[in-house]
Amino acid sequence: MLAFNENWEFTSEWSESFGRGEGPAEAVRIPHTVKELPLHDIDHRDYQMISGYRKRFTLPEGSRGKRLFLEFGAAAHIATVYVNGQELMTHRNGYTAFRVEFTDVANYEGENLVAVRLDSTENPEIPPFGYVIDYLTYGGIYRPVYLDIRDQDLIDDVFVRSVGKDQAKVTVTLDIKTDPGAKNILLTILNREGEVVATQEAKAGEDVIIDCPKVRQWCPEDPVLYKLRAELPGKDIKEVEFGFRAAEFRFDGFYLNGRKIFLHGLNRHQSWPYIGYAAPRSMQIEDARIAKEELGLNAVRTSHYPQSHDFIEACDRMGLLVFTEIPGWQHIGGEQWKEQAKENVREMIREYRNHPSIILWGVRINESMDDDELYLETNRIAHEMDDSRCTSGVRYLEKSNLLEDVYAFNDFTHTGDNRGAKPKREVSLEPTKAFLISEHNGHMFPTKSFDTWERRQEQALRHARVLNDSMIDGEHAGCFGWCMFDYPTHRDFGSGDRMCYHGVMDAFRNPKTAAALYASQQDESPVLEISSSMDIGDYPGGAIGTIYAFTNADRVKLSWKDSSMKDFRFLWNCEGKTFYKLKHSPIAIDDPITHTWGGEASVWKFEAIKDSQVTATRIIGGRGGLRIQAIPSSTELREGETWDMAAVRIRIIDCDGNICPYAQLPVRFELKGDAELIGPDMATAEGGMCGTYIRTVGHAGKAVLSISSPGLETVKIEFEIF
Repeated sequence: MLAFNENWEFTSEWSESFGRGEGPAEAVRIPHTVKELPLHDIDHRDYQMISGYRKRFTLPEGSRGKRLFLEFGAAAHIATVYVNGQELMTHRNGYTAFRVEFTDVANYEGENLVAVRLDSTENPEIPPFGYVIDYLTYGGIYRPVYLDIRDQDLIDDVFVRSVGKDQAKVTVTLDIKTDPGAKNILLTILNREGEVVATQEAKAGEDVIIDCPKVRQWCPEDPVLYKLRAELPGKDIKEVEFGFRAAEFRFDGFYLNGRKIFLHGLNRHQSWPYIGYAAPRSMQIEDARIAKEELGLNAVRTSHYPQSHDFIEACDRMGLLVFTEIPGWQHIGGEQWKEQAKENVREMIREYRNHPSIILWGVRINESMDDDELYLETNRIAHEMDDSRCTSGVRYLEKSNLLEDVYAFNDFTHTGDNRGAKPKREVSLEPTKAFLISEHNGHMFPTKSFDTWERRQEQALRHARVLNDSMIDGEHAGCFGWCMFDYPTHRDFGSGDRMCYHGVMDAFRNPKTAAALYASQQDESPVLEISSSMDIGDYPGGAIGTIYAFTNADRVKLSWKDSSMKDFRFLWNCEGKTFYKLKHSPIAIDDPITHTWGGEASVWKFEAIKDSQVTATRIIGGRGGLRIQAIPSSTELREGETWDMAAVRIRIIDCDGNICPYAQLPVRFELKGDAELIGPDMATAEGGMCGTYIRTVGHAGKAVLSISSPGLETVKIEFEIF
């Protein structure tokens, strides 16, 4: 396929004349958002419009006699495609890919014109629309577009899934267009070094089982991928990546390759400040990296819609397990709406079913009421199209009719002083079927990065309690917290600035205290985060109450004033008041510690100790010297199939590297060179943190970003653009 993302034109007001190629328009590159938006106080009406995209192009030599397709990764939300003035199709799902064949209307000798009429309004004809929604749905052709030139006989789809007890076999299903009875199709399985693992001939329309001895199983610790190449000799070739693995939900939990794994994850929205959904491949990969490396997750739920293949492919490669679902939020519409929901199941499964990271299909509208007729059918479609995965549907209902394989429950019952999770028997009518928590916390305890240390600590502890208590009975398959990142929403939800501060990270992917709780559950890199800045003015009478260290070490040693020393560790409490099921419990620093009024400010030294070795150190208090810390996602940007982008996370820290939550300072950005800034050139460090983005402009070169704040030393980041 040929990248088809350059030289598009855009208008915010579609007209038939625009579709004919007439009149002025704005030059844009794909991915594209119909309108860049502010960080706070977004008016959801600003991106709701009937817009237009168009592109003039000529076909490459050798195109005559071929079949011609345009493939759109996603266009939000109702896209009508015209080529050379002919209306060819309308696609009614803003979260899945679609293909348009234009062979019969192509101009092989001269210029062609593709035009897209894009409805990004909250159109009640299709999911997720029809009532309120707790997230913004943006608009635009926000995933890449491709030109696909194929033979008359072509392999339209390949579905590969591993079978057998040892997962050393795969079943392959082929969909051949034009010649559905094609024979002698050569199937080749290759490892990541390009070596042939197995070969076999196949016939269209028949499932083929291929023995693959000595292959490695895909798992979070070793996410090894293989490639299947299907070849119609002399005509067409199609390749897909897959993994050998068996994902199974049983009554007592989730099993991967026969090994029980507890899913500890978070929910993710696919949005970024300013540009909404329209982020390139590098940002999708960065989010997966943050989930795996910074948060230590083993699972992600793609709430509340299918998300970018770039993100899912990164999960394949990094070993993150994925629960994905059809678009929707509580509301179920009329019959036409329901038919579209069923079609959304078909599109989701057909498009994503080769990804080994995906372990569960969500075939029910998130948090909707029971509708047995609809959900019997969506469940049937899912099992018919993919017999290798279980199905689920996210509920906030107890004792709901369970028509799928897994009862996914949004457990918002924890309020800080009660048990963290309900047992299966109190929620599900089906004790023999699997059960998991699909959301918890979130709106029950929204927490801003600039809230008091007590609130930020409590958010982390609430996540810890739910995670801990969901593991106690051994029957929860997993637990997905709400959510990874703060996100903008409609005026019906969120805070006064229309932001949902539910994330364990802010919208720029800067960590709150709760992020350290998740990070501390892994052992790959040392973690030590202290929940308080230890400032005397934050405590009544200067007396510090219980604070927590979030660490993956065995114990924490605290010393101050160069003389006093105390040792803290996690001790299991038989009354169940501690986090004994967590791999690494938060450690309570609960001995009375009192500041001395009027004396020299205390300096607190925390040391994380594992196997008698100091693995991390935190020094807090008594020393100033604010400075800017800027963390770019990459300093090398690459123009490829689309434009590229770098995220820059910015924190105001003290001389010991601690984020200063009271440093609500103005931060200015100045960019020079061969790139452009996304968003404003001024931001506020909320809770001592903010961010910005830069993107490429179509050619190689260099760029320098200067980040400044009054009274602080300017930080400069140099970017190389290839």
